[in-house]
Amino acid sequence: MADPHRRRPPLQVVREGNPGKAPVREGVRLPPSPLVEPNWLDTFPTVADLDQRETNTRCREIARREWRRVVPVLTLSAGLAAVDTQTVQDYCICVARIDQCERDLSTRGMVIQGERGWMKNGSTTIAGQYRQQLARYIGELGLSPSARGRLTPPEDNQDEDDNVFD
Repeated sequence: MADPHRRRPPLQVVREGNPGKAPVREGVRLPPSPLVEPNWLDTFPTVADLDQRETNTRCREIARREWRRVVPVLTLSAGLAAVDTQTVQDYCICVARIDQCERDLSTRGMVIQGERGWMKNGSTTIAGQYRQQLARYIGELGLSPSARGRLTPPEDNQDEDDNVFD
């Protein structure tokens, strides 16, 4: 049986109605501001080792592509502010590192030859840890259907006269 004193999520209140006119808890709203894309060369530097250099080049490209894919969407749906830059940057790094681990698993396999025989490829553990962190970022940023239901989109500053439904 459901606890009658438990708060309902704001979206559920909207869907089911609010007959008791209980206040709907809203979070702190920051004014939206443009996010500046980080210099991915700082995170994935050019190194002397050719294999690592290629890996870092690919990670830079993956992170850059993910940033450019999600920031415009998040700006509209979640109203990102400058304080959110680090969270989005970490999200993009997770995506790039998961790609790096998956490529390693595809080329070297799940089990590799070690000093003492066959052992699990370390990329399997690392990929799992990054996936757990990525799931947290997806929830924080509202990048999944269930997480989007918990977000309130930023209000547009439109005049009431400009309403297309009038």
